[in-house]
Amino acid sequence: MAVSEASRSRFMRWLRIALPLAAIALLSTLFLLSDNRDPMAEIPFSTIDLQESARSQRVTRPSFAGATTGGDLIAFTAESALPLDDDRLDASQIAARIDMTSGNGLDVTAEAGLVDQPADTATLSGTVLITSTTGYRIETDEIAIGMQELRAETPGEIRGEGPPGSFTAGRMRLTSDPETGQAYLVFTDGVKLVYRPGTTEE
Repeated sequence: MAVSEASRSRFMRWLRIALPLAAIALLSTLFLLSDNRDPMAEIPFSTIDLQESARSQRVTRPSFAGATTGGDLIAFTAESALPLDDDRLDASQIAARIDMTSGNGLDVTAEAGLVDQPADTATLSGTVLITSTTGYRIETDEIAIGMQELRAETPGEIRGEGPPGSFTAGRMRLTSDPETGQAYLVFTDGVKLVYRPGTTEE
């Protein structure tokens, strides 16, 4: 039986109403069946490092530099440092560079260090390595270095190698002549030298 034009028109109008309603019903069903958990709760955030950093006030890659009255340049850098009371800093992976007016220089690296600004001293500890532009390589456990004065001293034994040979000593001190300003290393307390002939020139 043929469908009249009027019936077809009514059917099309009904579809235009029914289909959108069906789509809305399907979408409502999807929302009702979905998990109501907060999607942000699924992302694992770690706040431990941020809280520790805020609480400790640790400084990343600090640096300090100064000059002695004689014109020697002294610079310190560290991987990080934690400010303490009384203007002190607890530093890790600290390094010092001393450029002397004579043209010679010293590089000192250590695992840790305590920078005491009121005492004008940085105490480097751990595995301390000292190298000089004159060819010396020295190891020790601790060394105290002046921050605005050309001075350095180890409280304990040192082990080193240099142009004369290998050597050990109970203590080492870097100082300068008050008249000439010339800097030099002094080894004391049982110095032992294994001399290697031919390593130095007359």
